[in-house]
Amino acid sequence: MIFWDSSAIVPLLLLEGDTPRRREQLKEDAVMVVWWGSRVECESAIERHIREGGLDAAKISLARARMGELEECWHEIPPSSKVRRLAIRLLRTHPLRSADALQLAAALSLLEDERKLSMPFLTADHRLAQAAEIEGLTVLR
Repeated sequence: MIFWDSSAIVPLLLLEGDTPRRREQLKEDAVMVVWWGSRVECESAIERHIREGGLDAAKISLARARMGELEECWHEIPPSSKVRRLAIRLLRTHPLRSADALQLAAALSLLEDERKLSMPFLTADHRLAQAAEIEGLTVLR
């Protein structure tokens, strides 16, 4: 089981430099855990690529189809007061953006619920990776 930040999911949807590595990581451990808002963040990345002119209609369709396939099998951490409370603490402790704090809070809430000491946390975001390591997660890049 690996917690996937949306920055790590996007290369599974769109061809990027990290795509081969992300596909390999998914093959090694196919149990994806994500934050409830990951779908929104991934859609935002797709739309940004469209605005920048980097995607034609076929690539857009393929990216959204892949998103649907992933969404059907991943385990989603829903919004909750616990996740919100953790995210606020993280914002006061680390230099994170709100969505990143929510991502990390979702992973930490799962750890707490599962009574685990750590879990793999996959991200391409340097600041988020630093905060996750400080919070005790095993960061995969």
